[in-house]
Amino acid sequence: MSYQWDFGLVWHYAPLLGTGIEYTLGLTVVTSVIGMVIGTCLALCQQSRMWFISVPLGMVSEVFRCTPSLVQLIWCYYALPIVLGITLSPMAAALLALSIYGGVFYGEIFRAGLRSIDPGQWDGARALGMTSWTMMRRVILPQVLRRMVGPMVSQTVLQLKNTSLVSVVTVPDLVYQGQMVASATYRPLEVYTTIAILYFLILFPLTQLSRLLERRWA
Repeated sequence: MSYQWDFGLVWHYAPLLGTGIEYTLGLTVVTSVIGMVIGTCLALCQQSRMWFISVPLGMVSEVFRCTPSLVQLIWCYYALPIVLGITLSPMAAALLALSIYGGVFYGEIFRAGLRSIDPGQWDGARALGMTSWTMMRRVILPQVLRRMVGPMVSQTVLQLKNTSLVSVVTVPDLVYQGQMVASATYRPLEVYTTIAILYFLILFPLTQLSRLLERRWA
């Protein structure tokens, strides 16, 4: 028996899915910005010659890089109240987990950018008597940022995909709203097909932008 597709029921819940898109995009923007700040701090601290700073931060980075973001999200929401007595709302847990997870990878991108700069650039800036801050601002960062643009956009695309996990802790993102619509309409195929199309419409331009920037700054 062939399946009879009916997207009309899903259309009635368009405002609910629109709310989910707003949450998804908002989470992406906030966690990406916070993640970039965390990543920049991690990368700069890991460049430090003081091992008691660089080594622990390197270990923390490896822990977050080598564990799934879903596990980290669940741990922040369910384990923090037990381990540290800190109770977070679903949104706070989602922001914390995704920001740190993204920050670790943004940090690796930033650190790779710093390492890609020819040592002569550093030596030349020091020979001119520049302070560390002036050297970073006027010589190193302009070159690093050009090389980081493509990978940063790619990581932001991954951040947006990772927001689909927050439905596990009842944050009303696009996937969570889709679950509600599927429960109300009993049309999961139409609902999740619509969600897939919406994600594609959001992500495809970003992936193309990432490729364009990578080719432009190669």
